[in-house]
This record gives sequence, C-alpha cells and structure tokens, in this order.
Amino acid sequence: MLLWVLSGSLVLFSSIDVWYFLRGSWIVIKSWFQGPVQDILAEQVVHGRVLLHDLDYMCHMNNARYLRECDFARFAHCTRNGLFRAARAFNATMVVGASTIRYRRSLVLGEAFELRTRIVSWDEKSFYLEQRFVSKSDGFISAVMLCRQNVIRSSPEKILDFLCKRKVECPDVPEDLQHWIRFISASSQALRAEIGLDEKTK
Repeated sequence: MLLWVLSGSLVLFSSIDVWYFLRGSWIVIKSWFQGPVQDILAEQVVHGRVLLHDLDYMCHMNNARYLRECDFARFAHCTRNGLFRAARAFNATMVVGASTIRYRRSLVLGEAFELRTRIVSWDEKSFYLEQRFVSKSDGFISAVMLCRQNVIRSSPEKILDFLCKRKVECPDVPEDLQHWIRFISASSQALRAEIGLDEKTK
C-alpha cells in the first residue's frame, strides 16, 4: 500500500506543479478570512521571505520566482477587493495579457520582503497593475512589475460598476505606464503585420 502511495505521489508531483495549486488555493482561502478591501484602488501587501527553493545558481532569488510571487499576490489582491467575485457575475475571466519587470537589487536567502500590489489604471479591455518587491530591511524597492490584466467576456468598467455600485473615475495614467502601453500596441501591430493581419482584426 505504501509503495502505491509513494508511486502515485511521484507521478503526481512529476506531472503537475502541485505546490503551485496548493499555495494558490491556500492564498485564496486565507484572503477570504482576512476580510474584504472596500477601496478598489487601495494598495494591498503580501509578506514573503526568500527560501532555499527560491534560489538559483547565483544564490539569489531566481527571476522566475518574482513572477510566481506576483501571481500569488494578484490572487490575494483580486480576492480581497472583490474583482474575482464581480468577474464571475458576468461569466468573465481575467488573464495576464502582458507584463514587464525591472530588477533593481537581488533578494537573497532569508531576506524578508513585502509585495505591494495596486491597480494603477484601466481602459476598455484591461486593468493595469503595479507590483513592488520592497525589502523589509531598509525599504528598498528591489523589483517593480507592471501587469496588464485582460478582461475576457466583459470590461473593467462593467466589473467596477457592479462591484462599487457607482461610477469609479479612472486615475490619470502615469508616464511610465503610457510608454509601456504604446510599446505593447506597437509590438502587436508589428507582429500582426508579419503574418498579414489587418489592424481591424485587433
């Protein structure tokens, strides 16, 4: 019996990223019990620490781990402010359409950090989020990520109207975000031109 359990566990862990799904589920459940965040524009904080499995050959947190941590932080963010719940009301989903991250200083083994997530702006198709890794030792912003969260089968405006029961004014788009949005648009147009797609198909 034990051999069957061990064999099944080996097959499971080698076929599926089990820890990702376990941790993602735990974060959503934990966020439910932490209570809602009423202000849709409020910054939310998730606390983390660099562990052994986060390290790469350079003995600092691996590049990919930053993206994974951001993913979990967005789970918590969208659970507590109600975006997931509001999206379900429209049978809508939200997927990452683009992201960019800038690494400013390495996070090392044992270092504690805050991962701060906030909605910066939105347009007719997407929410734009900023996520910052802030070292607890000295407050230095070790990395900053911009993420475009595309809304499928609905729109940010409809979701916010449903969630907040009022018209929410979109904040002014910061200059760095404007540059990034233009880059995404230019990249999309160039890639479509490569395969002969007309702009109307966008």
